[in-house]
Amino acid sequence: MKPVERNAPGETALAEVVVAVNEPLAQAGVCARARAFAEPLLAGESTHSGENLLAHADGVAGILAGIGGDETVQAAAYLSYASAQLNRPEEVIAKAFGPGFARLAIETAKLERLQRRSRDGRAERVDDASDAAEQTESVRKMLLAFSRDLRVILLRLASRLQTLRFCTATRQPPAPSLLREAHEVFAPLANRLGIWQIKWEMEDLIFRAQEPEAYREIARLLDAKRSEREAALEQRRAEIERALRAQGIEAVVTGRPKHISSIVRKMRGKGLAFDQVFDIRALRVIVPSVADCYLTLDWVHQHYAAVAGEFDDYIARPKINGYQSLHTVVRDADGRAWEIQIRTQAMHEHAEHGVAAHWAYKEAGTKGYGGVSASSDYDAKIAVLRQLLAWERDLSGAAAQGLFDDRIYVLTPEAAVVELPAGATPVDFAYAVHTELGHRCRGARVDGAMVPLNTPLQNGQTVAITAAKEGGPSRDWLNAELGYLASPRARAKVRAWFNAQHARETIARGREMVEKLLQRQGRTALSLDQLAADLGFKSHDALFETVGKDELSLRSIEAVLHPPEPAPDPDAQLLQRKLPAERKARGGVLVVGQDSLLTQPARCCKPAPPDEIAGYVTRGRGVTVHRRDCPSFRDLAAREPERVIEVDWSTPASGRAPSYPVDVSVEAVDRQGLLRDISEVFSREKMNVIGVRTQTVRGWAQMTFVVEVDDTRRLAQVLRQVQEVAGVRRARRR
Repeated sequence: MKPVERNAPGETALAEVVVAVNEPLAQAGVCARARAFAEPLLAGESTHSGENLLAHADGVAGILAGIGGDETVQAAAYLSYASAQLNRPEEVIAKAFGPGFARLAIETAKLERLQRRSRDGRAERVDDASDAAEQTESVRKMLLAFSRDLRVILLRLASRLQTLRFCTATRQPPAPSLLREAHEVFAPLANRLGIWQIKWEMEDLIFRAQEPEAYREIARLLDAKRSEREAALEQRRAEIERALRAQGIEAVVTGRPKHISSIVRKMRGKGLAFDQVFDIRALRVIVPSVADCYLTLDWVHQHYAAVAGEFDDYIARPKINGYQSLHTVVRDADGRAWEIQIRTQAMHEHAEHGVAAHWAYKEAGTKGYGGVSASSDYDAKIAVLRQLLAWERDLSGAAAQGLFDDRIYVLTPEAAVVELPAGATPVDFAYAVHTELGHRCRGARVDGAMVPLNTPLQNGQTVAITAAKEGGPSRDWLNAELGYLASPRARAKVRAWFNAQHARETIARGREMVEKLLQRQGRTALSLDQLAADLGFKSHDALFETVGKDELSLRSIEAVLHPPEPAPDPDAQLLQRKLPAERKARGGVLVVGQDSLLTQPARCCKPAPPDEIAGYVTRGRGVTVHRRDCPSFRDLAAREPERVIEVDWSTPASGRAPSYPVDVSVEAVDRQGLLRDISEVFSREKMNVIGVRTQTVRGWAQMTFVVEVDDTRRLAQVLRQVQEVAGVRRARRR
């Protein structure tokens, strides 16, 4: 299909078409005027399935007329196809028919092109089931996004049904992508909108194309006893209608059409034989009022045997799409099952035509269809669409606008549909496609034209991103006043990039500080991972980040680099030896009655003055000094009491008292700066920290500090200050 050329003769011919339509048909119906306008533009064109475009438009208009659409929507069928043949369709159609028709035609043509591109793109990805399912849902939502004017959806439904009719009539199989879209998108959408006439015919044509052998077999079975079944149907119909009229109920009883796809679905779903399907013998009773519906049901159940479990009251509990009716299955005297549906005329029109019924039955909008609730935003949109025309005079534009404007749907160059929040920009689009594409986004083309990155996107546009090979986002994107980002998800990704960048800079700063310290200490060969582990970090990067944030002082690292002298090798020492005079002068632990025994503090309890202590004579390692309340000591004393000796703290003759390492356990809520704040308390109290181990479990930090003390009473005072640090729950000596 090619648009009218942009030359002077073409424009003159087009003007003649407009005049020819306006003058002779000024008094004619708008549908006839639209057809006359479109005929010279469509007569020589064909659809992608090979159908003449004018004949296709005739078929669409006929389908819309059949479901209750007025001349306005029928005329739009011609104008939407004609718009694709014009250079300035909105201007020309507005001049001939008014701006309302122009907007409807342009919107419908735009949606048709968008769906075709999406369908062509999906055809290349048929092997990806998850992608196909996601794309199907996006196309379904995209239909709704174009539905500020409900007629756009009805035009697309009717167009797809006409295409399936053409393929069936010409015995050519529909394209697989077109058939899949009809099956996955259009038929379910017709069901959601309650347009049963289109739904059932479309499902039958889809089933016929997908499973021709099964379709022909069911059709043969239906034809086999058609005359016998129709005679029984007519007899039962007339019998029920006469009886109801005799009861004063103005009922109209008809045979219900048999839909092959429905029969097959029930046979397969319930494992039934053909003769067991209730739909084969079905009647529909239409009565004037809801009260008559229940009176009719009462009469039917009195004169026929009801089948248990086969009654549904959709009047009291309408379906989500607004469908209302009474369904029951009964058996006659011969034991044959009959399905009977009972409804009012308004319910019938809605059941057959769904939303389109409102063109002919607007007064039923508040009687038969009110009170239908929806359990999701998607179903809420459907509910509003179903009632939109009936409520159009009462529903404020602002209320309707909020339901339709929350999402938009745009295409990638490969025709994949991308869902975005309303007001989204090319930057939002780039992040929705891939995070790295968003980071490197530098420009965008929308429908082939370069646009600024803060341009709001519209439904149906095709967006292509120009990306740099490397780099990151701009800080301007986070400025809400500049309008680069509308999606919270994209904004979070930009913030995460800058946070990660800041973390990398902090790690680099911390690494530089640690490496300079190691150079000064002559320890450049030291393993950084081992150093991090000694300080209680999982990796050296975690250590560098903490140092870079000034949460760990370099003095703490120096303490790990220069640990206290290790205890002498027990195998190389004698049990007794003379203590140097200077050591005795400094004080320490005295063994009662002895002054030459080697003593060392026990590692299990790490005693310090003025703890109550006791000694245990080891084999080859001298006397280990324990706190008397040490569990390990009590166990040793119980097993070998003869090895326990009395010891006591000596008093230094002069000078500073010796220091002893003790373990301090701190439990606190994990946060940034916690280690720094606790270390500052020890530093302020001039208490040397010679080791730190940390572990975080479920937000709680477990820390063990090794500090040197000469008096545990002073340590208790310091621990009370540690417990006052924000987040610390407990601080105690181990």
